[in-house]
Amino acid sequence: MSTQSVEPKSQPPADVEPASDPAPVPDPVPAPGPPAASDTVHVTIVLPCYNEQDHVIDEVERICEAMDGSGKTYELLAVDDCSTDATLARLEEAAPRFPHMRIMAFQHNSGSGTVRRIGSQQARGDIVVWTDADMSYPNERIPELIEVLDSDPAVDQVVGARTTEEGTHKALRVPAKWFIRKVAERLTNTRIPDLNSGLRAFRREVSLPYLRLLPPGFSCVTTITIAFLSNQHPVRYVPIDYAKRAGKSKFHFTKDAYRYILQVLRMVMYFNPLKVLMPPALWLIVIGLLKGVFDMVVHFGYFANNTIMIFVTGLIIASLALLADLIVRSRGDV
Repeated sequence: MSTQSVEPKSQPPADVEPASDPAPVPDPVPAPGPPAASDTVHVTIVLPCYNEQDHVIDEVERICEAMDGSGKTYELLAVDDCSTDATLARLEEAAPRFPHMRIMAFQHNSGSGTVRRIGSQQARGDIVVWTDADMSYPNERIPELIEVLDSDPAVDQVVGARTTEEGTHKALRVPAKWFIRKVAERLTNTRIPDLNSGLRAFRREVSLPYLRLLPPGFSCVTTITIAFLSNQHPVRYVPIDYAKRAGKSKFHFTKDAYRYILQVLRMVMYFNPLKVLMPPALWLIVIGLLKGVFDMVVHFGYFANNTIMIFVTGLIIASLALLADLIVRSRGDV
């Protein structure tokens, strides 16, 4: 019968006391989490960049210098709209010099309206600033626009109203912009010193329901102005100087002026269709009635065909106006 040998357990030396408690284990290092509250920003400046290689860094420097001096927390969101020159390379090269700049690059050209819409949606700040990178706007005054919003909670948008016109096709732009602005004033019942200024600051939360309405082109600035005015969001205007732009203008007078007019009508139709449709409807009805009285006097018992057409057309347009207004009121976003 075999036996197993059992080795005796080793004992600690007599002069060494056994440890009563194990050595303390250091606390684990917490995993990285979301940014701290101090990393949040108050202002996001959306800067569309398209073929601005010769002056985009000068503009970035001007904006960052003004914002650094203001003491407000901010981010500069420079969006390259698929430039065909070295704009994106210049921004990336200068990025280490501007810690508050965030660069976004589009894969295809989408237009300044798309840049501003996506930039506003991606913004981390409570206040969003729109401006251009062509050296035409006094971007050193951006903190002044922001201060208006910070000091007066009743104001939802601040627009830099240009006191001069320095754009291309000046002889054509001035009367065309005056006409479009007067149409917008008439339809919104407000005075608008500058309808399509590219320098403005607004509260991001207020703008969110209207960002989806922004068209891809230059008329996005007109859209955001009319959207705020049509929904009783107070807009304040600050007079600013306007310089001749650096580089080549992307504005095409015939095409863009036509789009501006359509966008004004479209936006007012979207929020208050009675303003657009009811006046011509009432005029046609009144003209039809007066023409009917004339027909009765001259040709008793006979109404001319054009009299009936004018009157019926007025009734149809009035019916469309009431139906459109009913749709707007039941939509729930106004």
